Amino acid sequence: MMERDGQIRVLPIHVANKIAAGEVVERPASALKELVENAIDAGADRIDISVSAGGRKLVAVRDNGCGMNRDNALLSLERQATSKIRDVDDIEKIDTLGFRGEAIPSIASVSRFTIVTRRKENDSATKLVVNAGTIAEVSECGAPPGTCVEVRDLFCNVPARRKFLRSYATEESHIKSVFTISALAHPELGFSLTVDGREVHRLAPGSTIEERITGLFGRDFTDELVPVTDDEANTSTVRVYGYISRPSQNPVRREQFIFVNGRPATAPTIAYALKEAYPSGRNESKPSIFLFIEVPPSEVDVNVHPAKREVRFRRPADVKSAIIEAISRTLQGKAIAEESPAETTERPVFSVPFQPTPAPIQRALPSFSAEPAKPAAPSPAAVPLNHPTPNAPTPQTSISNTPTLNSKIPCVKPPTPPLASSTGPWKFFKVLANTESGYLLIETDAGIVTLNPQAAQERIAFEKLMAAHNPESGTASSQPLLIPETVHFSPLESARLKTFKSILLRQGFEIEEFGPDTWKIDAVPAIISGQNAADVIASIVYDIGEAGVKRGDLWREELIAKSVARSFAGASRKFTMEDASRLVEELGRTRMPYVCPRGKPVMIFTSNRELSRKFDR
Repeated sequence: MMERDGQIRVLPIHVANKIAAGEVVERPASALKELVENAIDAGADRIDISVSAGGRKLVAVRDNGCGMNRDNALLSLERQATSKIRDVDDIEKIDTLGFRGEAIPSIASVSRFTIVTRRKENDSATKLVVNAGTIAEVSECGAPPGTCVEVRDLFCNVPARRKFLRSYATEESHIKSVFTISALAHPELGFSLTVDGREVHRLAPGSTIEERITGLFGRDFTDELVPVTDDEANTSTVRVYGYISRPSQNPVRREQFIFVNGRPATAPTIAYALKEAYPSGRNESKPSIFLFIEVPPSEVDVNVHPAKREVRFRRPADVKSAIIEAISRTLQGKAIAEESPAETTERPVFSVPFQPTPAPIQRALPSFSAEPAKPAAPSPAAVPLNHPTPNAPTPQTSISNTPTLNSKIPCVKPPTPPLASSTGPWKFFKVLANTESGYLLIETDAGIVTLNPQAAQERIAFEKLMAAHNPESGTASSQPLLIPETVHFSPLESARLKTFKSILLRQGFEIEEFGPDTWKIDAVPAIISGQNAADVIASIVYDIGEAGVKRGDLWREELIAKSVARSFAGASRKFTMEDASRLVEELGRTRMPYVCPRGKPVMIFTSNRELSRKFDR
């Protein structure tokens, strides 16, 4: 243990730089962010980025900005040396991305750092080579106007930090995220990204926001967005504009980017405004948002967070009001109204009415392998689920001894559909009708069942997919697509897909990389062959990200449950009488037929005794 004498000392500059580097440079992507911001502040209209080994071996940024002369290049290696502010008053009206003068010395102190820079009026460029904070070379060389910075072997002299870096793929995904954010924030600039010698992106300068979104995410994604304009929606000092997804959609891509004065940033005010502006209950997941907020520099404090990730507004009420007005006006606009359905609901709408059959359809359901779990409590208008049923034997299986679905399903009592025999819950069932709201009415020997067919489909699909996790069952059966589909992901999502590809292959998906962050889908599990393959894959990848790094069967169940449920959400299907009967039979073969994978009820039972009591008979 280190001995301490209690004396206070001024730390040597190389120690101070290493400490500062821990705040400014967390990983290769952090270094890239600082270098790109410097290039933007230098007035560049073209920024070219190259990385190798996820940025561990190389992060290089070349720009055509104003450049530096020899003296300024040397001065840039000193802490708190900056050209962007002169006194404390300048901080209140800062209009550049950087201003502290910490990035360059911090990065140079923990890497093998090279900078080549030249001003247009100079005949030659200045080259500086720094090894872990020590200047090794100062020379002149030939180079075009602008600056090129190379960061090699990041954390070469800080092994404790280097060992905490993630895999090449993970670090590369963070690099791509920084590139995406920078390119979105400044569509007027040209950007390129080269990864391990392969050009991944080349974005032209002078783009509109829509063109930049399309260049990064694809035309199909952009077509799902609607513009947010600043006309009549903002105060005299706040502008809000960008693109958002329609509330009538359940987006499979949930990209959210917020920029304040060209700077990616967050603030509680923005989060509250978005939550209030977007209709609640229409989507289970967050919408896609590309929002640009502009306020006078004196009205926002960007010096709140060490990495400048959070900002503070001087008049938060004005900003909140402007965001709410802009988004609300967009969502209530004519374009949205014309494309949104008159009623948004999770249950499917069936266009073919049922006609009762002359004779009852009698079928014996297979016995259930687990005691059914009770669905959520009914609405006040619904018949109570827990009414006792006469002459119905009590199930003997203890729910504590059976496998549970997942931790998110509420722990509740079983419902009371009668078990007339040991082979099934009903002696017979007869499909009576399909209601206008899309539910099936089923007559049984003990009462009336109202069945949600969509929830039943979710339960059936869930358990068939879960069978793929049984080592004895092998890979789930697949349905080849007539025309393979392609889907584009963000860098982080693409990295997740690489990590969990083996799970998807076992479930019956056939997927492979088809380009930078683009995947080709050749086949899907047979159980979901009627769904949009790209949407299902995107939903699964999103759920992987939401679930985090959890492992084990419980995590897989939760993941598949959400994804399957989302793939059936809002789907319409024409049911014949035979289809409906087959659906009920197949539901009876599931392990937990009374709740869907999301924990919502599949059916509501009203016993004959309860009906008689209601009619006072």
